[in-house]
Amino acid sequence: MADELELLRRANPVPVDGPHYGDGPLDHHAERHLNRLLHERPPAPRRRARLAWGLAATAVVATLVSALLLTGQTTAPAVATPRPLIVQTDSRPVSLERLAERAEQASSAGSPALRKGTHVQSWSLAMSDQDPPVTLPQETIVRWNDDDSHTEIVVATDPRHPGRPVLTDEGGEPRLVDDGHVLSRRTYPRSWSDAPPESPPPHDAAALHDYLEEAERAFLSDHSRPLSTAELLDATKTLLDHWTLGPRESAALARLLADAEGLRPVGQVTDRLGRRGQAYVYKGDDSRRMLIMDPANGAVLGLEVTFTRDDPRFGVKAGEVMTYSAWMR
Repeated sequence: MADELELLRRANPVPVDGPHYGDGPLDHHAERHLNRLLHERPPAPRRRARLAWGLAATAVVATLVSALLLTGQTTAPAVATPRPLIVQTDSRPVSLERLAERAEQASSAGSPALRKGTHVQSWSLAMSDQDPPVTLPQETIVRWNDDDSHTEIVVATDPRHPGRPVLTDEGGEPRLVDDGHVLSRRTYPRSWSDAPPESPPPHDAAALHDYLEEAERAFLSDHSRPLSTAELLDATKTLLDHWTLGPRESAALARLLADAEGLRPVGQVTDRLGRRGQAYVYKGDDSRRMLIMDPANGAVLGLEVTFTRDDPRFGVKAGEVMTYSAWMR
């Protein structure tokens, strides 16, 4: 397990000794208030108060987890559910057309190149009609070998809370594991498939649309109709879970998304790895998809899916995060 953890630590853009990023940036009022809390005198009572608050928060988490794991109560709230990303109210949205232009300009540099494999941090909501929903954070690295075999390492970890125990559902039952616990390490033999998403993605927007449509077709009941915007975003996730795009592929994807119906710019966000990006939202009947893109080069940083309706069967409410993926190089 030490080798896998060292690999993840070297690849981690948010090290344990780095700043602890939250789910969104503080506004000016909150920053001033935090600064007063941290620096005004007298220090001794404040340290005791902060320690008491930390112990109380730990006790609340322990109580919730105990209720989930031991009592089986269906009325317990979701554990470790991340808040939806917050758009900065004073930020100016950048249109996808403008972002596609930036991506095309950045693609002229020609590096880094397209690479098969991925490095992604994900949060997903595990739901059942018997237990309360829990969020399962994990990090996945997929690396391809010279013989076209590939290795996948999946680790239970949450970069927002380094060092804390992490919830997992190994064996179908939610339980706590140590931060960095290896959930799986698998090596897969060479794949002979040349169909998307196994084949390299093109760097032309029209050809990339056909590629994504073919990759998503297996999940569609009606193969005769074109992809909806929601399905196009789902196909984008499939693509990024297989490939780390180069600048030309990122530019083609940005141009394709610029033509997607109903995908609108909403402003700047800070993602769950502390990266600043431009957010683009598509709202469907049951869910809302927020795509986060690098404002400098148009690369996709993350995709968040939230509920738009309450679902009492599974104990979820409108606005809660269903899934979130943050892709890294």
